[in-house]
Amino acid sequence: MSNNNSKNNNPESNTPEKRQLIEQQVKQWLEDVVIGLNLCPFAAKPNRNKQIRIFVSEDDNENDLLETIYMQFKELDETPPETLETILVVAPYLFEEFDDYNQFLDLIEGLVVQLGKSGTYQIASFHPNYCFYGAEPDDAENLTNRSPYPVFHLIREESMAKVIKHYPNPEAIPERNIECVENLTPEQMRQLFPYLIK
Repeated sequence: MSNNNSKNNNPESNTPEKRQLIEQQVKQWLEDVVIGLNLCPFAAKPNRNKQIRIFVSEDDNENDLLETIYMQFKELDETPPETLETILVVAPYLFEEFDDYNQFLDLIEGLVVQLGKSGTYQIASFHPNYCFYGAEPDDAENLTNRSPYPVFHLIREESMAKVIKHYPNPEAIPERNIECVENLTPEQMRQLFPYLIK
């Protein structure tokens, strides 16, 4: 598998149509993979209630993207969860390499601390070449966090804690997810992860 989404990933060619296409691809991944395979049991309800924002960033450098993410945190601060539960920040013009993406996560974590929001927000990470620590790049378990583009999921910890209270055995979710993707047929994998096919 390889990431072929870098074609035409040039901010200068960015158009409303291009942004809309990227948003549609991420929305399809959210609905078909994350919700469809029940990888995140907490995503279906806010998606149904239109409380998830997909924000496609036009930034082509890390400083600008960090500023964009800061502004999205402010949006969460200023908007009640009933209106806006969570935000997916999509970075289509950065982080072709997963290692670069992973290093940038440290900057976001630092931003959360700097804002005094530790315990308020957490980040979930997704990337076309996502690879868990200790895993091989082709291991099926990586599919649980592979998305069409680099994505930073900004999560309200309080909302997550409320949902987890009512979910039986949340500790088993990662293991169940791995088992789910390992049991996908080749045809299912082609349908669900077209952006990963060579």
